[in-house]
Amino acid sequence: MTRRPTVALVACLTAVSLAACGGSGFEEEPTVDSTGGGDAADADTASLRMLIGSSGPAETEAVTAAAAAFAEDSGHQVEVVAATDLAQELSQGFAAGDPPDVFYVGSDQLAGYADNGSLLPYAADLENASDFYPNLVDAFTYEGQFYCAPKDFSTLGLIINTEAWEAAGLTEDDVPTTWEELRTVAATLTTGDQVGLVTSSEYQRLGAFMEQAGGGLVTEGEATADSPENLEALTFVKDMLAEGSMAFTGEVGAGWGGEAFGTGRAAMTIEGNWIAGAMNNDYPDVDYLVAPLPEGPAGAGTLSFTNCWGIAADSESPEAAADLVAFLTQPEQQMEFARAFGVMPSVQSAEEAFRDEFPQFEAFIEQADVATTPPNAAGVSDVIADLNAQLESLESADPAAILSSTQANLEAVLGAQ
Repeated sequence: MTRRPTVALVACLTAVSLAACGGSGFEEEPTVDSTGGGDAADADTASLRMLIGSSGPAETEAVTAAAAAFAEDSGHQVEVVAATDLAQELSQGFAAGDPPDVFYVGSDQLAGYADNGSLLPYAADLENASDFYPNLVDAFTYEGQFYCAPKDFSTLGLIINTEAWEAAGLTEDDVPTTWEELRTVAATLTTGDQVGLVTSSEYQRLGAFMEQAGGGLVTEGEATADSPENLEALTFVKDMLAEGSMAFTGEVGAGWGGEAFGTGRAAMTIEGNWIAGAMNNDYPDVDYLVAPLPEGPAGAGTLSFTNCWGIAADSESPEAAADLVAFLTQPEQQMEFARAFGVMPSVQSAEEAFRDEFPQFEAFIEQADVATTPPNAAGVSDVIADLNAQLESLESADPAAILSSTQANLEAVLGAQ
């Protein structure tokens, strides 16, 4: 069950959005009182603070509306703050012994917060715990404990410019389903001022090729960066770069794949479902379709990206906080978030509703079962940052040397745990 924000609440939302642009800390942030103001109604009423890393006004307004609906149902108060710098503001809150009750946590941040005792491991006790996609549960499970409920998720898909596709004489039957088919159509789509496939050089895109080859950076807790499968994946990408049918975004003067695609410098790109907002807002005249990523030697594979609803271990109202998370993760509420800012529900029971309402994005959610989230062990995010720096020069570099370096770095951080 979800409700719409009241007129008074909508007025407050502007204040929250502005706070997100200029605030610097919890006590300084203007906030929204989702009950419309006033003190707690009785001793059983909790006052919760929620800190979110919003992608923009649409997300802030949607989360605040959901908090208001929960407040109306439960009698609790919920104060929503859109962080300017989520990591910094969380650190300040924990250092001061005054963290928010509920907050966004990325899968790459889980281990750090779990290790220092900041997070309450509550998710396994939720009534809908078994409804979350298993790979999302894995992303927020650390040392055997399912810490926090996945908020939503995104996967990578192949975004195709339909005008360029038809101009090249390609049909629906030519949509690539294998690496070799991808290589063929990328070459066909490459013209004087357009590259067939453009994507960013980071692991968060190229890692999908590793998964399709049967590789990955970490397997069952062990570093596997220098596997033959990962080498095959990076070699395939390097070969396409050398052939000129694939380029990284920087080579075509774009900041990300969506920009390269929207401006016509790319006929195809690899991005997540967040591209829909950019296409609607910035490139509304570009027609496109979304296809699953082509399969590699080991089959289908993609990467997924997600946050969870973290609850502070020091929260004075952990039960009310868990009730809030349960409300936010129910299927109906997650579909409200999907409509508002383009994410996909983290619960399997909402999948059919998402497919029915967003058939143009079905390719994103149908890959949920083959999606892998980046490793979440402590220190791995630094290793990936180093890997990303090396991948920028993949076209002229030795893939084996890049993977060997990453293997050594991973072994160092995993061995220290």
